[in-house]
Amino acid sequence: MRLLYLDCFSGISGDMFLGALLDLGASQKHLEHELHKLKLDGWHLSVSRAMNKNVSGVRFEVRVAVATHDSKSKRPRIFSNLHAHAHAHDHRTFADIRTLIQCSALSPFVKKHAINIFRRIAEAEGKIHGMKPDKVHFHEVGAIDSIVDIVGGCIALEALDVDEVQASELRTGFGFVDCAHGRFPVPALATQEILKGIPHTQGDEPFELVTPTGAAIAAEFCHTFDTMPSMKVEKIGYGLGMRELKKIPNVLRAVLGESSRTRTRTSTGAKTDTIAVIETNIDNMNPELLGAAMEDLLAAGALDVFFTPIQMKKNRPATKLTVLCENKDADRFARWLLENTTTFGVRMREERRMKLDRELREVKTRYGKIAVKIGRLDGKVVSASPEFESCQSAARAKKAPLKKVYNEALHHAEELE
Repeated sequence: MRLLYLDCFSGISGDMFLGALLDLGASQKHLEHELHKLKLDGWHLSVSRAMNKNVSGVRFEVRVAVATHDSKSKRPRIFSNLHAHAHAHDHRTFADIRTLIQCSALSPFVKKHAINIFRRIAEAEGKIHGMKPDKVHFHEVGAIDSIVDIVGGCIALEALDVDEVQASELRTGFGFVDCAHGRFPVPALATQEILKGIPHTQGDEPFELVTPTGAAIAAEFCHTFDTMPSMKVEKIGYGLGMRELKKIPNVLRAVLGESSRTRTRTSTGAKTDTIAVIETNIDNMNPELLGAAMEDLLAAGALDVFFTPIQMKKNRPATKLTVLCENKDADRFARWLLENTTTFGVRMREERRMKLDRELREVKTRYGKIAVKIGRLDGKVVSASPEFESCQSAARAKKAPLKKVYNEALHHAEELE
């Protein structure tokens, strides 16, 4: 199993995570190319090799353009990771950021995980402020910074092609931070909310070492939080933070290698993993509400949701609701079902999956470029199918029958086999 282990002895933040992945070999050129698919202006990357307490690593910064203009050139001045007071009223909501990511040409992996990470932050902030996650505001400059950090981290992680991410116990630091709620102890409110269920300790540095973005990245990707497992180390990367700590370097150490604990490919060459399956039987819920539940579960990051018609006691027709999700998210989705459906209990189990290596490609058709999902087994293409939403967009743009667009895309997809 190709494993990425994050040693969070000095905390974790979005820029430290990306710096560590770049130090492991993720390409800056590829990162920038993919980030431009967001169609988001006003930023550029600063990636440099630097030192922190004599540890050499990669310092990653997002330099954001603010609206303060030079009086002669009228060009925006560039600041690094700066939240300008002049823009306190500019903002994006989580709903805005989700739409921005969904409408981009980024890969399904990046879209899914980037939206999930933002959702975790929005849900935490929403709970603190007593508002719905979709309404949570991200400051304009901070939003650009966060979007690049979070989406960039997903891009770099996908590029490294790891099977699993694990982490150490997180060290949050201690002391107080100044925020909109006044002075508050570390971990800050949103960070502590995101860290529910994740092992963490304060450590002995009087600073905020785990940011909300870092906590959400760890919560989204890391399957376990424990000591480093037995593994054959291939590379070690260091992502540098911005602090000069008294006792330890402010770095995130990322270890990439092969773990012998879990075999992730069968004799056929297909990848395997385990997922959680959550089921419940429902015979007293409005079908319209069930449909809404499916949409909400998928939006919350479930891998799949489906209904099965069943016959229950007293000859009642009913519906079996099944949710597939990552093992680490099983308790979260089980609780959601208990709170948002009429069920009084759910069943939970782990199941082993066998799956093809997947890749999203584009094929040229007379209706334009269409996204196609490619499935490989031992490097050989064994399955290819058009992405429905891509066909639908092309059909609408060209005012052509959707069936014709789909069939032509399918023809080109089959040629890839």
